[in-house]
Amino acid sequence: MIALFGGAFDPPHNGHVELLATARRALGLGEAIVIVSAKPAPKRVETPAATRLELTRAAFPGELVLLDEHDRTVDMLRARPEWEGAVFLLGADEFSDLPGWKEPDELLRLVRLAVATRPGFPRPRLQAVLDGLSQPQRVSFFDLEPMPISSSELRVRLEHGEDVHPFVPASVWELIEREGLYGRGYTEAG
Repeated sequence: MIALFGGAFDPPHNGHVELLATARRALGLGEAIVIVSAKPAPKRVETPAATRLELTRAAFPGELVLLDEHDRTVDMLRARPEWEGAVFLLGADEFSDLPGWKEPDELLRLVRLAVATRPGFPRPRLQAVLDGLSQPQRVSFFDLEPMPISSSELRVRLEHGEDVHPFVPASVWELIEREGLYGRGYTEAG
């Protein structure tokens, strides 16, 4: 079964890589398609999409990495009928926000959801979202070890000149260093 893993990836980090690897093991998923959102709502992203795409390709060597120009996940999935029935990976935080998405029931018609949960995340929050869905049977959960960093924390650390190489794949760190990304002297219109 195809796994779809999307996000802003600003920048991609070891937690992203581990989420995909854990989902594959836990759910027996095969091919993975990693999707970089050009316009990730509701996040404000300053890093150009082309740069995030390059970083994501470095983080996921051997995977198909695509750029999505759509404004909504459902629009992207409608444009790719060959992905119907795939498993779309989400973190527990994103799943908790699902009721605020446009057409969450249509999303569940198009794909199954696999939600990465971590110790300490409030299960009642997840259950409340699940209870509000028309097709809760199309949602599965898998456990993920907590990661000590987020993309937003990485950006702050990089802006302050801190070394973040323990938190990102080596290939991503090399690009950040070489291109001077995230407050390290890098500028690009985009």
